[in-house]
Amino acid sequence: MAQVNMRDMLNHAYENNYAVGAFDLVSLDFLEAVIDAAERCRAPVILSVAEPHFAHYDFELMLPAVEAAAKRASVPVAIQLDHGHSIESATKAINLGCNGIMLDASNRNLPENIQLTRDVVEMAHGCGVPVIGELGYVAGMEGEGAEQHPGESAFTVPAEVKVYVERTGVDALAVSIGTVQGRMKGRAKLDFHRLKQLNQAVNIPLVIHGGSGLNEDQFRRLTSLGVAKINYFTALSDVAAKTMKAQIKQNPNGSFTELKAGVKEAIGDEVDRCMHQWGSAGRAAEVITQCEPWTPVEKLIMFNVELSSDQQIYTMMEEGRRVLSNIPGVREVFSGEALKENEKYRFSWRVRFCNKAVIDEYHKHREYIEFNNKLFRPVVSDQISIEYEDSQNMFPVQLPGRVKKTAKDSEVNGVKTPNIAKAKLSSV
Repeated sequence: MAQVNMRDMLNHAYENNYAVGAFDLVSLDFLEAVIDAAERCRAPVILSVAEPHFAHYDFELMLPAVEAAAKRASVPVAIQLDHGHSIESATKAINLGCNGIMLDASNRNLPENIQLTRDVVEMAHGCGVPVIGELGYVAGMEGEGAEQHPGESAFTVPAEVKVYVERTGVDALAVSIGTVQGRMKGRAKLDFHRLKQLNQAVNIPLVIHGGSGLNEDQFRRLTSLGVAKINYFTALSDVAAKTMKAQIKQNPNGSFTELKAGVKEAIGDEVDRCMHQWGSAGRAAEVITQCEPWTPVEKLIMFNVELSSDQQIYTMMEEGRRVLSNIPGVREVFSGEALKENEKYRFSWRVRFCNKAVIDEYHKHREYIEFNNKLFRPVVSDQISIEYEDSQNMFPVQLPGRVKKTAKDSEVNGVKTPNIAKAKLSSV
């Protein structure tokens, strides 16, 4: 598995003066193109799903594909919710597989921005997930950018950033210094003096939205002044559209699959160009050694109950599944009944957490405590509870080969290792 902690990834880029690309995805063509380019360039990458794009695809259907691509990649990958607008969308994104949150409350006044961002940071950090805040507003100019980010840009004020970062606890900060969302009219005039002041004030990774249309010299100056992440979409969308338009011109009666031939390759070439230009190409091996693997954890609970009727049992089980599934960081809750009547334990729950950091917060969550004390513990006669960590991350990841697993063992670059799980006994 090559999915890693995004906080570690961005810190490495910040400390080494290069930028990781966060490429917004709107289809499988984009997803495959970005991953293929990252592996070709041996570059760390952030797969980004933007809340403003959810009108174009089903977020819950898209995330499993994005997560599958991250797991099988041979380069370090993080999955980010981009331009999240609420604590509800941030929680949902984490529970569906995102391990980075970019919260956009930049259209609010400073006190409201700080309050919402602080609430999201508290929730996300309880899941081990880093948060990128935004101070200042990057407006759109042409195309989708203008539609999704209306109004006038507002530059980030150096006097406000230190207070904002201290009060919110964000791990990185998106700033406004002259870029725009969408297509740029002419050459962007970036305020590098302002960027230098912002970097000196907060000393955390900075993020640029609206990377399309900037030149090589501008990107080089950005990374030298603290920019460790660049969000990128419009240029990818434009090369995809240009490729399809050329196909339509050559083959007006072509089928859908014929007309989108070459789209993935065109997107990949643009991603490749960005990775080399931003300095992330060739960094995969060193990055993956500096990043904590993003490792799911499962809690297995087997138990018997003392309820008088099956209906009471099933009501309690369903309520537990509903309550536990809504806790931040809980990826999945399975509740089951033994197939054979003579099994030692008749019922079970399997709770899947996004990361081991969730466990402590899960046990302290108000709804968990209320359910456990009122509905679960009073009726449980016998139980066992064990937490398991994915065994794949017990062994070091080696590059460039991909990980291959079988039911009996795992294989990393031809070296077989036993497929066992790390278990930890715990209370319910």
